[in-house]
Amino acid sequence: MDTAKAHELLRMDRARTQQLLLELTARGKEDRTAADQPGDMFDSAGPLIDEGLDNSVATELQGHLAAIERAERRLEAGTFGYSIRSGVPIPDDRLEADPTAELTIEEARQAE
Repeated sequence: MDTAKAHELLRMDRARTQQLLLELTARGKEDRTAADQPGDMFDSAGPLIDEGLDNSVATELQGHLAAIERAERRLEAGTFGYSIRSGVPIPDDRLEADPTAELTIEEARQAE
């Protein structure tokens, strides 16, 4: 894959992931503020469940940001687009779908 295209894919992926994380954080603050307001009775476990789900999603998003950073380091090192396990080239269509891909599809399936 062309280096400029890889940079752009990773930049767009980072921006999208950071935006999702910001929206999640803002929604969590809104939910907690609403739960603190007097008014109708509601299931008191709801906010705890929502917070747990939000934390889980935030952890996944932070993990994806770390994967983007690893991909950027591979790009700078000249190893982007090659499996970190075998060194086999990762097809461009896979990298376009997931620019953070570290393994070929076959290797990823074996890792599951």
